[in-house]
Amino acid sequence: MRNRYKTLIGSLLILFVSCSSDEDNNTPDTPTTPSETYDITSVLSKFDNVPGVSYAINGDVVEITTDDLPNHGSPYWEQTNPMYEAYNGDNPNWRKNPNLIESQNIVFTIPLKPQEASSNAATPLGPIGVSVNGIVFYNQYAGPNNQPLTNEIDSFDQYLGHPDARGNYHYHIEPTFLTGVLGKSGFLGLLADGFPVYGPEENGSPVTNSDLDEFHGHVGVTPDFPNGIYHYHVTSEAPYINGNGYFGTPGNISQ
Repeated sequence: MRNRYKTLIGSLLILFVSCSSDEDNNTPDTPTTPSETYDITSVLSKFDNVPGVSYAINGDVVEITTDDLPNHGSPYWEQTNPMYEAYNGDNPNWRKNPNLIESQNIVFTIPLKPQEASSNAATPLGPIGVSVNGIVFYNQYAGPNNQPLTNEIDSFDQYLGHPDARGNYHYHIEPTFLTGVLGKSGFLGLLADGFPVYGPEENGSPVTNSDLDEFHGHVGVTPDFPNGIYHYHVTSEAPYINGNGYFGTPGNISQ
């Protein structure tokens, strides 16, 4: 009788474990969902009254259009242009590339409520975001094959921008004209995923790459977002503005 009782208990335990295992195996994976959604509507006014820049809200996106013409001097303007300014920077190896600044028509369709992407997209060569003076941001590579900027840096003008072969003037690194006007911790613009870009300082101290994640940003309070937001920073070392792709999901860029 005692042996039958033991056998019954053992059978019940085996059945319980088997059923539990089956339930575990049949439980569907819960998809990872972004934990935070932000709203960037409040910073759009920083693009107001900027020559050559306009924007329009369309549902849950904002369309920012820019002619990509800098509001500062450069040796890359035609010499007959009043904005022409001979190079007066501090790079002894500076050399002018063969391109000149030309007007563009670049449209960014940017999410108003950006959130962390479930799968992060790489940034392309070409425009990846737009600054508050309408100049586009490029990533940390030179074309055509994602080469380091080592040699290309020597063609950056005194405000650390230059045009490509299409005449697109752009910033790969800190736009010193903007940080000179807005301050080292100022809001500099937006990447195409909707997250803001700030200068190379925060709370009065320099930001280094070690302070940032693989996408070259972090979550924190800024003057524009007192409740905190994910944001990028420009830094003095590569990758400069953006790291291993967009933190959020980028909208469309057309030109």
